[in-house]
Amino acid sequence: MIHAVIMAGGKGTRFWPVSTPERPKQLLRLFDERTMIEQTMLRLQPFIPTERQYIVTIEEQVEEFARQVPGLRPDVFITEPFARNTAPCIGLSAVHLSKIDPEAIMVVLPADHRISDKDAFHETLQTACNFVDESDGIVTIGIHPVRPETGYGYIQYERDEFRPGTHRVVTFAEKPNRETAIKFLETGEFLWNSGMFIWSVQRILSELEEHTPELHSALMEISDALDDPNGADRIYRAYQSIKPISIDYSVMEKTRNAYVVPASFGWSDIGSWEEVYQLDEDRDVNDTVQHGPVVTIDTKGSYVVSRTDLPLAVIGLDNVVVVQTDEGTLVCPRDRLQDVGKASEIIHKLKS
Repeated sequence: MIHAVIMAGGKGTRFWPVSTPERPKQLLRLFDERTMIEQTMLRLQPFIPTERQYIVTIEEQVEEFARQVPGLRPDVFITEPFARNTAPCIGLSAVHLSKIDPEAIMVVLPADHRISDKDAFHETLQTACNFVDESDGIVTIGIHPVRPETGYGYIQYERDEFRPGTHRVVTFAEKPNRETAIKFLETGEFLWNSGMFIWSVQRILSELEEHTPELHSALMEISDALDDPNGADRIYRAYQSIKPISIDYSVMEKTRNAYVVPASFGWSDIGSWEEVYQLDEDRDVNDTVQHGPVVTIDTKGSYVVSRTDLPLAVIGLDNVVVVQTDEGTLVCPRDRLQDVGKASEIIHKLKS
């Protein structure tokens, strides 16, 4: 059967002051009244019903998830003792799913995406799952690029289909500079790397064993400890021994079994305030977004939000993000938003 694993362990420091360690990004309500994790779970239905969806997150966030998203079933969480990047997160999830359904096909996706065409999304997942079922390959979803984006990784692929809707991966490329991104688009051979994956649980565990044997060994210790009623300490120690590593670096860039399904379903990776600004269509004549008790004068191309009852005035500034909450106030040029996470970490240390 097909199961979904939603990776939701990030702290969302790039969304300070709305996001905090106690209120991570996946619990934010950025575009409507639903949290990002709720939107992700709803988007999967009915292709993958709720009872076959799992949230993998760190222990310290579970209580807040349960509070913010009422109605979650008790066994929805696959819990990491602490964050160790995407390869351990995915490996731990595969171990858990192998106990539930040894023949499971595993759809892995982050909790912080926005997708506008749900039907096209389901069609893409169906193509990928059919391929995995027939070939036992590992599949990633590639997004047809619409601009020379420097904030995403890229996938180079063979133009000829390997099977209907599916292509062999040639190589993975890191986030490029603008000149390189333009060249990628001109070739017509590159897709945005969405960070979504489809494979069988046995295949991904086999790939981890081949390419990261130390990680696989720790996962097998955890698998054995899961059957032990007193195995919590063993799980903690085994996970503590794991070195952080991404699934791209550990498996996808090394495997001989990587394939991609190119897709167009209105995809955005909500990674910073810039993406929120770009996606918000509620703009004034100066291309500025305003929410809350806000006043702007001679301000263009900006995102100005107050999530308090206090008024916020921005005068004579262009291309800035200003966000005011009870937690604090962010004032940042849009071309410096990569530093918001750094500021958030410093503020958190000052408070603790």
